[in-house]
Amino acid sequence: MLAVVLVTVGVRCWGHDGPGAPVRAGGAASDGTAAAPVAGGDGEGDRTEGKKGSERPAPPPRPLTRSPATALRVPSLGIDAPIVPLRLGPGRHLGTPPVDDPRLVGWYAGGPTPGERGTAVAVGHRDTKTGPAVFAGLARVARGARIEARRADGRTAVYTVDRVRVFDKATFPDKEVYGPSRRPELRVLTCGGLFRRGTGYTSNVVVFAHLTQTR
Repeated sequence: MLAVVLVTVGVRCWGHDGPGAPVRAGGAASDGTAAAPVAGGDGEGDRTEGKKGSERPAPPPRPLTRSPATALRVPSLGIDAPIVPLRLGPGRHLGTPPVDDPRLVGWYAGGPTPGERGTAVAVGHRDTKTGPAVFAGLARVARGARIEARRADGRTAVYTVDRVRVFDKATFPDKEVYGPSRRPELRVLTCGGLFRRGTGYTSNVVVFAHLTQTR
């Protein structure tokens, strides 16, 4: 597994394992891990809302072919941010968006691109030394909200939020968050919980979403 590190206010944000291998194809990842269940685990602070009505779900859209992410929108939170690709650096840690531009979102370039089959990962800072950053309000996103990821080919992958969880970083459920999926899914992560000088934030906010539209 690959360790994900997010630097916020100059300290390490989370210290759990990150996405272990590119997970575009269905079935197990290349490291042999099993597919993650759609239902959530037992993380602290489940912030999802109850289901509304009993409407029949629309048929899933056809997954898109590969094209890099260029921008991320969360209309309900007023987020419209450019995306920078993130790759693995020394120690096989995932890089982070530049701290000197807190509006940027990072997309793991070794995983699925927007709308592609598998579990894609986007990360952003909650805050920096200069104040709130792009994902300052991420924990408030509601179930059913849209997350739009624009692509270099001009198309947009629209994901719908399934749930928002807050996990203590000491017991972070790597397989639930980063496990492979047979459908296009997205995980959006930032820091959460309390900030402690010297160790950073105690928790991680994770948004789980799946592809519901392409355009």
